[in-house]
Amino acid sequence: MLATNNLFRMRVLCVSLLAICFACGLAFSAAPMHRQDQVTQQTTKPFAIDLDAATLNSYQGQYATDANPDVVYSFFYEDAKFFVESARSPRTYLLAKSKTGFFVKGARTEFNFVTDPGGKVTGVTIGAGNNSRLAKRISDHPVPNNFRPYARQEVMIPMRDGVKLFAVVLRPTDTNAPLPFILDRTPYGVSDNDANNISPQLPELAVSGYIFVFEDIRGRYKSEGKFTMMHPLADHKDPKQTDESTDAYDSVAWLIKNIPNNNGRVGVVGTSYPGFLTAEAGIDAHPAVKAISPQAPMTDVWMGDDFFHNGAFRQSYGYDYALGMESGKENAFGKLNEDAYDYFLQSGSFAGAAKKSGSPMLPTWQAFLNHSSYDSFWKSRAVQPHETRVEVPTLEVGGYWDQEDMWGPQAEYAALKPHDTKHEVFLVLGPWNHGQWASTTRRLGVLDWGVPVSDQFRAQIEAPFFAHYLKDEGALPLQDTASFQTGSNTWKHYSHWPPTEGVTTQNLYLGESSALSFTAPSGSEQDVFAEYKSDPANPVPYRKRPIEATYAPTGSQWYTWLAQDQSFLADRKDVASWTTPVLDHDVTVTGDVIADIFASTTGTDSDWIVKLIDVYPTTAGTTDPQAARMSGYELMIAEEIFRGRYRNSFEQPEALEPNKINEFKYSLHAADHVFLKGHKMMVQAQSSWFPLYDRNPQTFVPNIMTASPGDYQPATQRIFWMPKYPSHIELPVAH
Repeated sequence: MLATNNLFRMRVLCVSLLAICFACGLAFSAAPMHRQDQVTQQTTKPFAIDLDAATLNSYQGQYATDANPDVVYSFFYEDAKFFVESARSPRTYLLAKSKTGFFVKGARTEFNFVTDPGGKVTGVTIGAGNNSRLAKRISDHPVPNNFRPYARQEVMIPMRDGVKLFAVVLRPTDTNAPLPFILDRTPYGVSDNDANNISPQLPELAVSGYIFVFEDIRGRYKSEGKFTMMHPLADHKDPKQTDESTDAYDSVAWLIKNIPNNNGRVGVVGTSYPGFLTAEAGIDAHPAVKAISPQAPMTDVWMGDDFFHNGAFRQSYGYDYALGMESGKENAFGKLNEDAYDYFLQSGSFAGAAKKSGSPMLPTWQAFLNHSSYDSFWKSRAVQPHETRVEVPTLEVGGYWDQEDMWGPQAEYAALKPHDTKHEVFLVLGPWNHGQWASTTRRLGVLDWGVPVSDQFRAQIEAPFFAHYLKDEGALPLQDTASFQTGSNTWKHYSHWPPTEGVTTQNLYLGESSALSFTAPSGSEQDVFAEYKSDPANPVPYRKRPIEATYAPTGSQWYTWLAQDQSFLADRKDVASWTTPVLDHDVTVTGDVIADIFASTTGTDSDWIVKLIDVYPTTAGTTDPQAARMSGYELMIAEEIFRGRYRNSFEQPEALEPNKINEFKYSLHAADHVFLKGHKMMVQAQSSWFPLYDRNPQTFVPNIMTASPGDYQPATQRIFWMPKYPSHIELPVAH
């Protein structure tokens, strides 16, 4: 959902935390109030009725849904008022519309209490119409959320070049003790941050006591200056040059000097673009910066993050994101009135899509057109080449199903770790999509991990990490890497990532008759291959159609597409699949998964997508709702694309020789997953993933962004398996 308030830890385009907390994904908006305001606040009651105290008292208690049992709603009757709150939601007054039904003024969400035949209250439905969900009563005794009170201050912070940046400062009012800062710098707007939402957004950090600072970066919202997407790192020997690193430095220096009762220490945290800004704050850092946590950071948007993966252009995402970020000083994310698959197919190339938009040519769109290969423009914006020493203790955080920046935290950890002489670089990988660790949930789409993974991370790792370095409280919460291993659904701790102890590399070979096994091919050298026709006029969709705009206001499947069932592609003739027999024992894959395929094309360019998939057993007739949802489910565990023209160099693309067998070896990135006994392992290969990735014309052109209609030609693709060309997946198998 497109959030209009700035949820500081998550990209503003992620699901609203208040919506998650209140209705497990149902729409909710209100003007919540703090407990200290409840006596003096006068609430009008249009279309409301008065209920007696006995009725309202009967509804008091705690309620939780089966889908998200960790979000517990407490209903209170105090001072002749009835209200609801939770550990992630401020106290919100409810008005009665009937004896059992309540609503919030100005909101769509309704609360309707349910009773058994004897009249005992057993639950409450939360939501509106068909979107309501039952929360069962789990206790007769409500529990207050114990939010700390915060005072709010707006400031303009001067930078070294005279530009001033707008910031909101929130400080607990229940203490005068010196406190450290938590700084979040963001392009998504900070004005909405106040005492009402700091605790719902950051319950663990807010209750422990920090001075929170939310800052608009230059050129965005209320800050002065010019915005540049992922501003390149400047020459810091020149005191007049500025970038996001110097702006962070200057902001910290001002805060330490001008905000009273601070302890002289600053922690920096941010997710996605703010993750990039957080990493920049750790380069030539101000001495007061004592801990940073880049979470899903945009790190190198050409190599593996938002805009390109191994040279393949992320067309629909690049189009939507630049349009939302560069159409004005504030977010301007729009919607398409048609299936994005049709929109981009009919546009032809990306140049055609940009023209069709009716928007002026945006700076990042122009960069896509002018810099399609890995040149100095993109290299200057990459973070990891500058991470040549560990200046600040760093906690990298990422999700295995992050649809935007899964590559970034792994790349930054890999860059920093060789220089980690003081043991100050840590990594957390979990079963999350983009920024999901900020929410309270144990689910990803239909997947259920069985434990509150996000809450565990924040309470047991993130909050102790900052407390250790900013307050000298407690021991370090990590040895090195914490990973939530899916399949077994347990936290694992490793001394390094990827782990080597107890892990061996085993090759999972593609074979004839769609077979997949750990046995290498043998026999004659006669060509043996799978063959399919890749037609740019009918590319393989990357998720079920219709495909909404990436950040469509409602209904977008963007957030969970990496975890969606791949069986929707079962009838495609341009997707090749290989499957093991039913596993007779668990197979645990922990580490980096590598695709090593030998392939040819009748064209002169080609894309290769390889996916490692967990195939769940079919459970016909089951009465278990979760088992029914997962029956025959095909879950991607690791996946990636490679654009063939870059097989020798990302800087200098070259045409492929038609029908020549080439080796394409590239990372599918990290996995920590148990393929359970009774499941199957599957590998799929295809040559389009549309419209997330633009279509490869399959004829070599200097710039695919400006390809002509005639350049797009069908091609026959072959993937080989034989002793000379043993296409396989390298799996780090744990024992």
